[in-house]
Amino acid sequence: MKSTAVAWHDVECASYAADLPVWRALAEEHPGSVLDVGCGTGRVALDLANLGHAVTALDSDAELVNALASRARARGLRVDTVTADARSFELSRRFALIVAPMQVFQLLGGAEGRVAALERAGTHLDPGGAVAVALADPFEAVPPADALPPVPDVREEDGWVLSSQPVAVRPENGAVAIDRLRQLVSPAGELSEELYTVRLDTVSPDELEQEAARAGLRPAGRRTVPATHDHVGSTVVLCEASS
Repeated sequence: MKSTAVAWHDVECASYAADLPVWRALAEEHPGSVLDVGCGTGRVALDLANLGHAVTALDSDAELVNALASRARARGLRVDTVTADARSFELSRRFALIVAPMQVFQLLGGAEGRVAALERAGTHLDPGGAVAVALADPFEAVPPADALPPVPDVREEDGWVLSSQPVAVRPENGAVAIDRLRQLVSPAGELSEELYTVRLDTVSPDELEQEAARAGLRPAGRRTVPATHDHVGSTVVLCEASS
C-alpha cells in the first residue's frame, strides 16, 4: 500500500468535488498561473491542470506533494510542486490566482497564522490577481441528525481496506474538533483502528476579510460552495492587493 498519509488523505478528501466549479470559474476569470495552497494529493491542482491551466501546487507534507507529482506525470499533466508552509513560503514567481480549497486556512494556528499566509499570498500576486480562501462552519445550518454521513468513507488500496467514519463534531477553544474513527483492514483480514481528530479554527468570512486588510489585501467578493449530503457547504472569500 502507498504511504499511510497519502492513503488517508485520499479516503477523506479525494472524492470531494462540490467546490470544483468554483475553482474552475475563478481560474477562467483570472487568466494566468494558479497557485494551489494546501494542495494535498492534487484534487484541485490536477483538475485545473487538466483544463489547461498553468498550476503550481504547494503543501507542507512532502509525501502528499510527491504523490501529486507522480499522478501528474502519469496523466501527462504539467504541475509544478513545492513543499513549503503556507505561512512562510517564498517563490520566485507570481500568480494570477491563489486558491486555498476546503479548510486549509482553518488549520493555520489562528489569526496570526492566517495573516501570515495572506501576507505571503499577497506578495505572490500578479497585478489584478486574487486570493480565494474557502471557509466552512461544520455547525452552520446542519441539523444534528444530519451533521454526519450515515456511512463511512471507504477506499481499497492494493488489498487493504481503509474506512474513515466521523463520530463527533464539537466546539473546542475557538475551534471545531472533528473526531474520525479510522479503521484499516489488511489483505489478511487483520483490523487496526484509531481515533483521529482534526481541529478547524472558527473564523467567519467577515473576520477573514479583516485579517486580509492587515495583510494589505482588500475584499473582492465571495462565492458559495453548496452543501452536499456528505459535506457542509463553504464560503470562498476573494481578496485582491489593495494597491
